[in-house]
Amino acid sequence: MKVYKFVIFDWDGTLMDSAAKIAHCMQLAAKRCDVGVPTFEQVGQIIGISLRPAIQTLFQITDDTLTDKLVEAYKTVFLQQDQTPSPLFPGVHDLLTALGDDNRILAVATGKARRGLERAWDNTQTRAYFTYSRTADDAESKPSPDMILQLLAEAKVSPEEAVMVGDTTFDMQMARDAGIDRIGVSYGVHGQVHLERFAPVALVHSVYELERFLLGAASSQQQ
Repeated sequence: MKVYKFVIFDWDGTLMDSAAKIAHCMQLAAKRCDVGVPTFEQVGQIIGISLRPAIQTLFQITDDTLTDKLVEAYKTVFLQQDQTPSPLFPGVHDLLTALGDDNRILAVATGKARRGLERAWDNTQTRAYFTYSRTADDAESKPSPDMILQLLAEAKVSPEEAVMVGDTTFDMQMARDAGIDRIGVSYGVHGQVHLERFAPVALVHSVYELERFLLGAASSQQQ
């Protein structure tokens, strides 16, 4: 088993259980803008992409004015109206602590805006775990490999030393195209069968299983 020096995490659906809030806010934004209200499943298919292209894909629109209106409506609802909690998945703090104790370098690659990631870090008290991050404000949207390539360059880490952990095909494709290994988590928004298409080195079904996989390799090498 391989020990990865540099572990890059997606945020929504991988570390934070936020799909329900994202879907509800998108539905409310659609109502505010008088467009067809998407289902939870439809919203789930675009979670992970940066907000603007996600909205254009979800609603099948190219009109900039309507896109801007939906983006602003979503942001307003997310910050001011919807009170759906977005907790971390069980075991995330233990996972991040254990990886830090094992001298792994941790990063986030997310479709959230920088402000949104900073807010999530503060709300969950996880900022200190991460040395590097890339958001929708810093790089091209997933599935472009831009986020990962930037992170590798900044951290001065080779592709062979890195792994991407994510719950969507966008994460898997981004990692594949950046030339790094990938771990799919099935408890997020994209199903196991879709993640398997991108040949992940592992497909895990809980944060605890993810921790065992990432740290099991280190444990076996120490024995």
